[in-house]
Amino acid sequence: MNRIERGREGEIEGVPMVQSRNSRPQRLLEWYFLNARDLPWRESHDPYRIWLSEVMLQQTQVVTVIGYFLRFVERFPTVQSLASAEEDEVFKLWEGLGYYSRARRLIPCARAVVAQHGGVFPGSLEEMLKLPGVGPYTAGAVLSIAYNQRVPAVDGNVLRVASRWYAYDTDIRLPAAHKAIESRLMAEMPEDARHFNQALMELGACVCTPKNPACDRCPVAESCEALSRGLVEVLPFKSKAKAKVESEKVVAYVTCGELILIEKRAPDVLLGSLWGFPVVDLPEGVGAKTETAYRAVEALLREDYGVELVAREDVEAGGKVLGAATHVFTHRVWKMHLMGFEAAATVETDLPETRWVRPSAIKHFALPTAFKKLLRAAKMD
Repeated sequence: MNRIERGREGEIEGVPMVQSRNSRPQRLLEWYFLNARDLPWRESHDPYRIWLSEVMLQQTQVVTVIGYFLRFVERFPTVQSLASAEEDEVFKLWEGLGYYSRARRLIPCARAVVAQHGGVFPGSLEEMLKLPGVGPYTAGAVLSIAYNQRVPAVDGNVLRVASRWYAYDTDIRLPAAHKAIESRLMAEMPEDARHFNQALMELGACVCTPKNPACDRCPVAESCEALSRGLVEVLPFKSKAKAKVESEKVVAYVTCGELILIEKRAPDVLLGSLWGFPVVDLPEGVGAKTETAYRAVEALLREDYGVELVAREDVEAGGKVLGAATHVFTHRVWKMHLMGFEAAATVETDLPETRWVRPSAIKHFALPTAFKKLLRAAKMD
């Protein structure tokens, strides 16, 4: 049962409002025009730039995205240029931004726009949703901001704002909550959908924040039901996420003379299509510095990479410990141990794709933050 008493069951569907000079949408728009941040993707209504910015902004702060966005559009100024890009170059530009599955879908989406729509993002919701990696929020953002279509664009910020506006207490993790809030917002959406949706996002990012919202600076505070009912600090209602799965891993730093072995990870695994080092999952209770761990790495390198390790007399001591680090993903936690191993000879494979490079050359490859963190811990970055 929800913690907040339902005062108006069933009203979330809403009724179309008559827009007036003092309506909530009008007050919100006036505030937005005076207070909107100067962001590079707001300089035009180019659907390509809007799409790219929205992909980058998913689960990432604006201040982090700005630099990446500017570098990206300098290298790939149009959807056509991105459609002809090499995946490794895209990943290198994305390096450090995280959530690499977003980057992996950029080129397929760009190619679909070029091949199926003549290089112009489609103007219908149905066609937008057919593009690789485009979901309801991204489609709504592009259609409303680029084409001024009255389509909802409900992200986390907008969910929070709307939940407070309507004192809506259903778990916002549920798809039904998204649909209900979209319906209510559509009832209020003015003809200027382009700026209304951006104003909602801006309000959530800058004023109606998750904690300590600045209600005294909110342009629509007088019509916020959560504020009038003292529910601002408990809304939106969001059920607890599942506990993150923890795993212990040996990350193999394999050398042969002055070269080290790196691999391009398979596209269907976590951090897929990025470069890194061979990784072995340790069974529960098995330490990294054990003979069991060493034998597991030895078997992996021989069977999957064709690499034979130099025979060691102190196998019981495991590989050489270089450093350790923990990296937290959305649903997982990696506890990584960087262990040093020596190969008898350099062998390259196609599956997995491997290279032998000098340590100084690693910077030219798209290396995810997890492995960078491990190299820093070992003072090898």
